[in-house]
Amino acid sequence: MSPRPVYFLSDAHLGAPFLPDNRERERRLVAFLDRAAADCQAIYLLGDMFDFWFEYRRVVPRGHVRFLAALARYTDAGIPVHFFAGNHDAWASDYLADECGITLHDRNEFITLNGKQFLVGHGDGLNPADRKYLLLRRAFRSPLLRRSFRLLHPDAGVRLARACSSRSRERRDGVVKIHPYRGDDDESIVIYCKQVLQQRRVDYFIFGHRHLPVDVPLSPHSRYINTGDWITHFTYARFDGNAVALLEDR
Repeated sequence: MSPRPVYFLSDAHLGAPFLPDNRERERRLVAFLDRAAADCQAIYLLGDMFDFWFEYRRVVPRGHVRFLAALARYTDAGIPVHFFAGNHDAWASDYLADECGITLHDRNEFITLNGKQFLVGHGDGLNPADRKYLLLRRAFRSPLLRRSFRLLHPDAGVRLARACSSRSRERRDGVVKIHPYRGDDDESIVIYCKQVLQQRRVDYFIFGHRHLPVDVPLSPHSRYINTGDWITHFTYARFDGNAVALLEDR
């Protein structure tokens, strides 16, 4: 009997204030999850599923109830859901674990599925030369900043986060600016994957963050797959126990 498939997806940015169709995209995402649940072995959410997420002691951002309910249906049915923190939802914590049964990851992870070796994660912060971003990423993920942010009233905290998101040069006017593929020698994730391959065998590198669905051969036995997004492309990766395919929801 063939193993049940494993799904990977990322970058829905639910609740993004610059996007006019959050409710429609959430419904489409939930419909996909409901269909996939029929034969799913596990699902890996590779970050930035929310445009902003923060857990106060007794408060979480409003919205996303359909998506959260779909994930709870998965875990209630015994289907593992793995959530990798992205740069927009790095502050996910025990609410998702306790209320939805999700397994949280704050770094890239090596996993083995049906004898194949995977390295999965969000995909940000992989370029050691980008010191500005790495410093910002380290500061943003610091426990001190998280405790300080919690001192803000939730209304003020969410308003501040949404204002920062809306002012981004990469995300405005209802669209996300996606840079074309720059080539293997100028894509930070590809460079990182090739460095890892010098140390160990990995059959599949699967990341998000880039918002660009790509399937790049790295060697005769290794591929880098980016899951794209659920804003423009509505793409995901599916491992059927033998190979990974990059697919589009239709």
